[in-house]
Amino acid sequence: MNNNLRLIINNSKDKKLEEKHFFEREELKIILDLYAEMVSQGSWKDYGLSISSKQVSFSVFKNSTENALYRICKNFKPKYKNLKYLITDVNGKIIKNSFELESLLKKTDWKKLT
Repeated sequence: MNNNLRLIINNSKDKKLEEKHFFEREELKIILDLYAEMVSQGSWKDYGLSISSKQVSFSVFKNSTENALYRICKNFKPKYKNLKYLITDVNGKIIKNSFELESLLKKTDWKKLT
């Protein structure tokens, strides 16, 4: 019998904690509810998702053949607390920012942005 074998279960000190690089379920629900509302009003037509190690973004399109109108972004490691969630234009300029997604989306006048 080989005495050099060991069974290790849940050894968290050897594992690097996995970082989440996407919207949480509740965040995505909030965004998709807004998207459904804006599509029903005829303001938005399409969307796209972009994922990197620094942020995930939900891009909104008026037509699928055009550039994105703007992006709803979540920064994974923001420098400042209020830069966790952003609404940016197609060039990356920050239009609005907050540390809380739902209030950011509710306080935005979407008709003025489109």
